[in-house]
Amino acid sequence: MKRRLVHLAFALASAALAVPAVLQAVRLQQAARINEAIARAADPAARPGDFAEARFAHALALARTGGYEAGLAAQKALVQQERGALRTAALYNLGNLHLRQALRKGQAAAVESLPLVELAKQSYRDALRADPGDWDARYNLERALALAPEIDAQAAEEKDPPVGKELTITTAPAMRTDLP
Repeated sequence: MKRRLVHLAFALASAALAVPAVLQAVRLQQAARINEAIARAADPAARPGDFAEARFAHALALARTGGYEAGLAAQKALVQQERGALRTAALYNLGNLHLRQALRKGQAAAVESLPLVELAKQSYRDALRADPGDWDARYNLERALALAPEIDAQAAEEKDPPVGKELTITTAPAMRTDLP
């Protein structure tokens, strides 16, 4: 009887430990398929795979080598389709794409590149809303703000003193400017 209980306990423990091992094997196979799809999608001429990670790799490859328009379309599609970390990374890459295109035009076409800088700033802000701890997006936003600083409309209007508002008179004693 005791021997039968020990064998039964061993069988149950083996079955209980086999389930996580099988699950890990399935996850390993899926990770291998995803890695293979990413490797294929890294070629801009290839068709992106069914996995979100492969579409992300394909969008990156298009942005690097396929030109602005192809990369823009792929990144926007990722932003619309994905959620979570991939969407945040796609927003960051979209901002980088706009900023690189603006910098590529140079100082001679500063007026033409201003909308691209504004689009980059908006993409970085969206990425920071999704992940406030993204220091790369924060740094690039600061860089874009240095290229095209924002002027606060209300502060620009308030250069003149407000009309019709009470002026406050201080009751503090005036500072003495003479030496003791």
